[in-house]
Amino acid sequence: QVQLAESGGGLVQPGGSLRLSCAASGGIFSSYLMGWYRQAPGKQRELVATINYGITNYSNSVKGRFTISRDNAKLYLQMNSLQREDTAVYYCNAVVRGMSSWGQGTQVTVSS
Repeated sequence: QVQLAESGGGLVQPGGSLRLSCAASGGIFSSYLMGWYRQAPGKQRELVATINYGITNYSNSVKGRFTISRDNAKLYLQMNSLQREDTAVYYCNAVVRGMSSWGQGTQVTVSS
């Protein structure tokens, strides 16, 4: 199983930007299905974005504002034009040979 560790969360004003990172033990291969999910208080965990073999997919709520990317060591989520509705704990996910792994999450709070 892949060990994942997110970083980069914090408090940001509406309209601001943050970049989340997710380090993976053993590195990241293009064949891995990697993704970012988020969970707001009182809500179910939801998909934010995924990347697999360079193909990206975004939820409608973040399309045009967030960008998912990866290199050989980390998964990233560049978040621009942040809105209060983006406040949540953000989780990194990896699916490798059918096994799903999660990080511990990083809090993103959008507030003035």
